[in-house]
Amino acid sequence: MVSAVTNVAPEGNLTRYLQEIRKFPMLSPEEELALSKRWRDHQDMEAAHKLVTSHLRLVAKIAMGYRGYGLPVGELISEGNVGMMQAVKRFDPDRGFRLATYAMWWIRAAIQEYILHSWSLVKMGTTAAQKKLFFNLRRLKGQMQAIDDGDLKPEQVAKIAHVLAVPEQDVISMNRRLSAPDHSLNAPVRADSEGEWQDWLVDESDSQETAIAEHEEMSGRKALLAGALKTLNERERHILIERRLKDNPTTLEELSQQYGISRERVRQIEVRAFEKLQKAMHTQVAEQRRAARPQAPGSAAQPPQAAAHSGA
Repeated sequence: MVSAVTNVAPEGNLTRYLQEIRKFPMLSPEEELALSKRWRDHQDMEAAHKLVTSHLRLVAKIAMGYRGYGLPVGELISEGNVGMMQAVKRFDPDRGFRLATYAMWWIRAAIQEYILHSWSLVKMGTTAAQKKLFFNLRRLKGQMQAIDDGDLKPEQVAKIAHVLAVPEQDVISMNRRLSAPDHSLNAPVRADSEGEWQDWLVDESDSQETAIAEHEEMSGRKALLAGALKTLNERERHILIERRLKDNPTTLEELSQQYGISRERVRQIEVRAFEKLQKAMHTQVAEQRRAARPQAPGSAAQPPQAAAHSGA
């Protein structure tokens, strides 16, 4: 299937290519039906070749409608030919409609996808609404005679947003992106300067050192909490976790029914457990600081004279 149009690639002289594809005959409905069934039922490459080449004029006509995006027409036709081959591959002749009706959607989809990927280094649109805006904005601006006006007027933005059913901010953003070409961040700020535009960009994300420090601090806090919880008895630990450490805390009423005690008693246990938890964590922090504190010379071991005396 891929080799079906290799002999009529639209590269080089476009006029010659358009003349060449006119030599391929149009198919009658009966011929198209028979060839489609031969391809579907027997994977007949000759039948697929005839189906594709007989519709190359349709591809060229559709591709010509996208000349306003500044891309080579030959490349647009090549992408449209790929869409045509995909259409032949998936066409079901028993549906009762002509191949051209079905193929035009595949051709347009292939060309539009190519334009979106080639227009800018920055991805232009991902949703169906954004793609619709991209391919209709220029046409609507032409109707308003606002092709070269730069930013659109508020009433123009509102009208385009209403017609295409997209937010006004999307219209403004897309219009500015289509109006301004891409510029390399490696370009110098001035002709006589070695500085580049990327040197002026600010990285808003946390540095690697900050991320590591925050991770270590969080790990330390979790370790302190786990150690402090072990100082509580089972009931204190359970009540404290249910009341203080859950996204949706358990009510005093639910815990009072679970333990068969009053709500006030549950509250008292919670407060006492929290105080014990704080005390245990403070104790752990103090021990860690004491262990990390550098010792004075001679304090870690006995002086030689004392050691000799004690062993005598």
